[in-house]
Amino acid sequence: MTMSVRTKAFAGVAGAALALLGTAAPAQAAPTKNDTSVSVGRLVLDPSDRGYHGTLPVTVRYRGTQVGYLQVTVLEPTPGSFDGVLPQQPCFFGSTSPNRTLVCEIPGGGLQPGENRTFDLAFTVLTTARSYPMVATGGRVAVNAGDGNPANDTAKFDALFRSTSGSLRNPRPYVRNLVTDATVTAGSATLVRQPDGSYLGSVPVTIRYRNDAPQSDVELETNLPAGVELRGIEPQDVCVGGWCAVPGGGFMPGEERTVTLKLYAEPGTVAGPLGTGTTTLHVRYDNQDLPDVDPSDNSAPFTVTAVDAG
Repeated sequence: MTMSVRTKAFAGVAGAALALLGTAAPAQAAPTKNDTSVSVGRLVLDPSDRGYHGTLPVTVRYRGTQVGYLQVTVLEPTPGSFDGVLPQQPCFFGSTSPNRTLVCEIPGGGLQPGENRTFDLAFTVLTTARSYPMVATGGRVAVNAGDGNPANDTAKFDALFRSTSGSLRNPRPYVRNLVTDATVTAGSATLVRQPDGSYLGSVPVTIRYRNDAPQSDVELETNLPAGVELRGIEPQDVCVGGWCAVPGGGFMPGEERTVTLKLYAEPGTVAGPLGTGTTTLHVRYDNQDLPDVDPSDNSAPFTVTAVDAG
């Protein structure tokens, strides 16, 4: 199993929060009333040159007798679409594959008894803008007062994708790909001797993404000949061991992106061919590698050669 190189707040969702979305919970005494209620507006996703973007207004009404520190639980209407709470708050992710559940702190701190509070949930779908409207159904919001009360309120919502001409009428169903169609290619690497006797060089790597499968992380796993080390990626992003996050965030369908892997060889390395390396593309969603249409083009070999400065 691979491990993400990015620090992500993926964690198990608390049982009480999952219970609000249909997971069985331990038997409890029947509550006399709801501690909270929740209502939502409409989620309209507007097209842009990088997918669709929109926000869902949420209003929470708190009826507790003491200050309440509440959480909101979200079930996405389409996989990988949740983009956070506004104003920004910590969120924890759990899987109800393919659509995720997310538990987030409600902005603004503790709620006073009887208080109403409104905030937004942001959504982004990295797919090509269409000339016709679309809809993704099944979104749900629940609010948790932290008291184990299963009667706390829930609200359903759909995601409406506005057409490029502005229409929302007669939307077609939107179904997101869950199998990637990505490729990676690599050039050769030439390492040049430095004044201290070490060798530095780089290898260009090009990633092409052909569909709209969601991506939590896109990473390159690189294996190198003996004596050659991976020293980073450009543009700069996180690298751990032989793994580097691909800079630039999620890919749009049809997007091509070239990055550079930085390589190093110790002083004393003999100039000449050093061997062949391989870089492998991993597209991860919900902390798991997604399958690819053709896994054979997800790895690319490249030669590594050391030369003395001319």
